[in-house]
Amino acid sequence: MFETTRRGFMVGCSAAIAGWMGGVHFTAFGSPEAEPNQEILIVVFMRGGMDGINVVPPIAGPDRAHYEAKRPNLNVPVSGTGAALPLDDRFGLHPGAAPLLGLFQSKKLAIVHAAGLTSDTRSHFDAMEFIELGTPGSKNAGSGWLARHLQTAGNLPPKIIMPALAVGNQQPTSLLGSRESIGMNSPDDFSLNGHWRYGDGQRSALRDMYTGNSWLHTAGVETLDALDVVELANPGAYTPGNGAVYPSGQFGRSLATVAQVIRMQLGLRVATVDLGGWDTHEYQGDDGGGYFANKLAEVAGGLEAFFTDLSSVNGVDQTKRITVVVQSEFGRSFQENASRGTDHGHGNIMLVAGGMVNGGKVYGQWPGLATEQLYDKRDLDITTDYRRVLSEILIRRQGNPNLGSIFPGYKDYTPLGIVQGADLPPEYGIPAPPPETLTNRVYLPGVVR
Repeated sequence: MFETTRRGFMVGCSAAIAGWMGGVHFTAFGSPEAEPNQEILIVVFMRGGMDGINVVPPIAGPDRAHYEAKRPNLNVPVSGTGAALPLDDRFGLHPGAAPLLGLFQSKKLAIVHAAGLTSDTRSHFDAMEFIELGTPGSKNAGSGWLARHLQTAGNLPPKIIMPALAVGNQQPTSLLGSRESIGMNSPDDFSLNGHWRYGDGQRSALRDMYTGNSWLHTAGVETLDALDVVELANPGAYTPGNGAVYPSGQFGRSLATVAQVIRMQLGLRVATVDLGGWDTHEYQGDDGGGYFANKLAEVAGGLEAFFTDLSSVNGVDQTKRITVVVQSEFGRSFQENASRGTDHGHGNIMLVAGGMVNGGKVYGQWPGLATEQLYDKRDLDITTDYRRVLSEILIRRQGNPNLGSIFPGYKDYTPLGIVQGADLPPEYGIPAPPPETLTNRVYLPGVVR
């Protein structure tokens, strides 16, 4: 857990975001003197209900026949223009996601099929809240699962400048209750909003205001120190490494922001990125093309650029300490609708990518697509609880076995073998910590976000 001395206050403006940060001595990642547990978990949420059956469709066997019958227009063909890219003898990859094939073949990408939220809901808002709170069927939790992970992780340094990053304008529910998370669209936006002519004098005056020994003075100094560290990195001049080219659009910019923060060595441990637009009730795209293919190209191109960017930083492969999870609130109905789209469904896919992923494989027990095998006789069934996938990453990569705190009520964890790492015994007996209370409200100098 983090020291309470550096988070015993709340701010009423963006500036104090930086006050949540504690000082840390910068050392090269991977060096003996670097802080412990440098693993980074990045959670990418596809909001709107991504159609996993078309991302990874069946390409052979009786399920292929069921798939073509239920999706006469939307099915991804197995030959010709727009054909699925074979992953194994059962499944293929949508051609719009072609940039992911290289990650899969290099064993840095694993796919979990028939996974997701086991609660029976087709409401976007309920499903997203259940998943991000980590309490399926209940909205009573006062904190998100990532916030509880940060609260209960016993192997983190006592002071980290930027432990959690939410890319965008809003904090996701998964980080609800965390006073460690920082929201930003770009590091270039994280700056002191001073006068262009008198900025240096204003900084000096602000430092003179925080020369005491109280928690308030410490918070003010840490705020200013964090601003100096970020601005010193000249984030506006960022150039992705290794020839990486991020796709245009918010998703590409968001992943570039995460990569940039990782390169700045601020101690990042958790990051969240969102991409909406997956509620494809109409005109999803026929024969492997159209709108859905374009959305997948955005996702796949962004992830490919992200891993290329961080594949070598000062001669070190940073992807070996990064695990990216891609998920959505639910899948889509198996049968296409009259508008050549799909409706709210149930089972879906999860993607897990990283340098320590046992990739090149489609994981999970496949339930089949015959009518009697479908959930409610209309949707892909779920055979892998999404918490099982996340729990394995938390234990094997993050070194946090406190599943009873992170996912209250979940006691069915067994590893699938998706990622490499030590199998710590899961701890179910410790209840979820209460949400952190914000008792001291302080207004510190304004920062532009």
